Parts: sequence; structure tokens; C-alpha cells
Amino acid sequence: MKMTRRDFVKFTGVAAASVTLVNLGFDLKPAYAHAQILKTRMAKETTTICPYCAVGCGIICHTDLVTGKVINTEGDPDHPINQGALCAKGAALYQMINNSGRITKPLYRAPYSDKWEEVTWEWALEQIAKRVKETRDKYFIHKNSKGQVVNRVEAIAHVGSAALDNEECWLLQAMMRALGLVYIEHQARI
Repeated sequence: MKMTRRDFVKFTGVAAASVTLVNLGFDLKPAYAHAQILKTRMAKETTTICPYCAVGCGIICHTDLVTGKVINTEGDPDHPINQGALCAKGAALYQMINNSGRITKPLYRAPYSDKWEEVTWEWALEQIAKRVKETRDKYFIHKNSKGQVVNRVEAIAHVGSAALDNEECWLLQAMMRALGLVYIEHQARI
């Protein structure tokens, strides 16, 4: 690196000013720490997993105790995978949560319709359960062509999510296998 005379004067001036301020007791650390505490002082801290990719980075989510809204998200420094670091998508998670365009209610589009209509969660979950039951009953295979008992359903598939932890994945796998599903995949491997 080549340094000009002007760069040298600038560098020594900044260094001298920094040394002088430190020797006078000027320190920005307490002011910065106080500003961070003010932001999340009246908030509930919850750890979660980033929903985007299959890495599973840890995130600390601060929720306002009064309004219940998320006021801050940041990387979890105690998480073994990301140790507080986040990619651009994970760092922008706060914007996904607090987005006026985010869909928060289930939408249903009837067959051959070109319009989506808002429905209740109860109705949507009931329809899903009813259709899974109908499909399972219709396509359940008790024995294969050789006469062997297989107890499976090949007309339903399941794709898991990389945002789930091991316990949630285990529960989903157990439920899908109890239904007799053969085609079970996970988003992390797709």
C-alpha cells in the first residue's frame, strides 16, 4: 500500500485525536450498550430458528410486552450454527414479520375460479383433514401384487420444512408414517 504525504497527515491526526479522547476517558461502549437496552427493555426475548434455508441459524426475537408485536430480531450469539451472524435474508427477517402485505389468514380458491376468498382457520384445517382422510381411504394399499402386507398410501406426498427443529421433524415423520405415506421428502435436500 502506497501512502501519500496527505494520507499520512490524516492518519496521524485521527490517531492522535483518538488517543487523546481515550486518555480523557471518552468511551462510546456504555452509550452504545444503553441504546441497545432501551430498544428491548420492555420486551420478551424468544429464541427461534430462521425460516429461510436449511442451515438453521438461531435468531433472537424481541416482542413488545404491551402490543405483542415483534420490535427487533437479531442473530443469536449463543447458537452453535451461526454464532450471532446472519445472512441478508435472515437479517431482514424483521421486515418479513412487520409487513402490511403479508398474508395472515388462509385463502381458498374454488375449482375453476379465478378469485381467492378469505376463509377461517377452522374451515381450512377441516377441509385439509377431510381431503387427506378421503384420499387415504380411497388409495390405501393393504397388500402389494405379491400378496405381501404393505399398508401404504402412494397418492399423498409430504415435503418437510428446513425451519423445523429435530423434535418437530420427528413428530411430522411419525405422523406421516402412521398415515402410511411412502413419499416423504425434506426441503433441505431438494
